[in-house]
Amino acid sequence: MTAPIIGITTRTAPVPPSRLPSAMLQVSYINAILAAGGVPVMIPSALTEDGWKQLFDRLDGILFTGGGDIETEIFHGQPHPAVYGVDTQRDDIELGLAKIAAIEGRPFLGICRGLQVANVALGGTLYTHIPDQHPNAVLHDYPGEDGIEARTALVHLVKIEEGSQISKIFGEPILNVNSLHHQGIKDVAPGLKAVAYAPDGLVEAVELPQHPFGIAVQWHPEWLTDQEPIRRLFSAFIEASAKNN
Repeated sequence: MTAPIIGITTRTAPVPPSRLPSAMLQVSYINAILAAGGVPVMIPSALTEDGWKQLFDRLDGILFTGGGDIETEIFHGQPHPAVYGVDTQRDDIELGLAKIAAIEGRPFLGICRGLQVANVALGGTLYTHIPDQHPNAVLHDYPGEDGIEARTALVHLVKIEEGSQISKIFGEPILNVNSLHHQGIKDVAPGLKAVAYAPDGLVEAVELPQHPFGIAVQWHPEWLTDQEPIRRLFSAFIEASAKNN
């Protein structure tokens, strides 16, 4: 069996010192896919609908990455000044890919924003700023510098629902995770199932029942691959994707 081709979504941002627009992707996502046995391919957000649909047909799985917020109006959310990094081209391609992956049974893994994309694509809503809109919220956005320390710090526990697909993957009822987000799921989309929660009740993972592998998590597992349960998540994703080639 050949290694599965995994499309990884990117964002467009200026890169210092020239500040020229560039397709951006943290290497941690690539490394996680490589370590699990997949072949990563970057998906530029500038693709037309015809372009990403053609690419979709060639991919065995899709990884929806973190970073930046979805346009609030798309899910009729509450406007908030903390909303940042909106990229309408990225919204279009990621929401489109999430919908078609759900319909056609193509394996996908959503991470942070990727969880929010899956939820919005299928009809769910988001808190646009958790500290102001979710009562008694725990810390979800690590304070201080946005460096490796923030991305590897274990901030809060996540309780996994017994009997869920991810409970079988992780093999543990509780995980200690990092947290780097200010938005999160408010109303779970029809068809999705919430399968993990933070101590404040915020949804931390969803899965698509009856789907070969439709899973998304709110934390950043690509920075926690030193943990065996996290490695099993990426391995399970690659194994499901390999069945497409």
